[in-house]
Amino acid sequence: MSFREWATRVLLISLVFTALSVALLIGKINQAKIPQTTSSNQEMTTAWSEYPQVKLQSSKNQSAKSPVIPRQNVGRYRTTEAFAKYQPRYEIARVDPSNYGDRYTQDIYGVTLTNPAIIVLHETGYSADSAVNFFQTPHEDESVQASYHSLIKLDGTVVYLVPPEKRAFGAANSVFESFNGVETVQTNPNLAPSVNNFAYHVSLETPPDGRGDNYIKAHSGYTEAQYHSLAWLIAQSQVPEDRITTHQQVDRSGQKVDPVSFDFDKFLVLLNTYRQISPVYRAQSN
Repeated sequence: MSFREWATRVLLISLVFTALSVALLIGKINQAKIPQTTSSNQEMTTAWSEYPQVKLQSSKNQSAKSPVIPRQNVGRYRTTEAFAKYQPRYEIARVDPSNYGDRYTQDIYGVTLTNPAIIVLHETGYSADSAVNFFQTPHEDESVQASYHSLIKLDGTVVYLVPPEKRAFGAANSVFESFNGVETVQTNPNLAPSVNNFAYHVSLETPPDGRGDNYIKAHSGYTEAQYHSLAWLIAQSQVPEDRITTHQQVDRSGQKVDPVSFDFDKFLVLLNTYRQISPVYRAQSN
């Protein structure tokens, strides 16, 4: 074989390898341009961001080594100057995993769930510490498991319990009646349908004169600090007023009457003090 023939073959082989390399590179570039499908978990994270988030604002019991960037509301509502000035104390109490679960994207029949977020108001029935102790105790019996996402003590302290992206077991056998009709979801074939899959549950600590009686019709009511902390907490959400309800209103058993002696009008006045319709949203609506 002459040198010219050998050189020609080497050149052809080099050209083939170069062509293959270019083809592979083009393929990778095109693949990178293809939009990636959003996973169900990402969709859920977006949806559950409508709920109040854990806001660790400056307070006496916050570590100076843990600076927190204030969360800015986006969407329908934005928080106000009054919200920024009010800084309730907070605690974080870890709930036993048996007492809460994941939020589902489908019910037991395979139907995709699209319920907008709601907020359900409760009261503890006993002391706040008693409720927290119960939630931190493992329960194998599904009919006993229970939790809230947060609760508010008599002194206004906000206790964060279950992350908002998780499903707290706050209202068994329940339904929410909205302008869209009756809303409820069955995620467990052994339990009645409930609002838990699309609800954020927040509870007020019951005053001493109302504790221990699940059928009490009235008590001395809640403190000013509790009303302010409740409004402050919910002001962080994007949930409209017509989707804020009570345990009594969603309960199907006819046994739940909480939160009793709750002044809803007073709460709404404070809520509108701590949040307002975003000018951008108002302009888009008009």
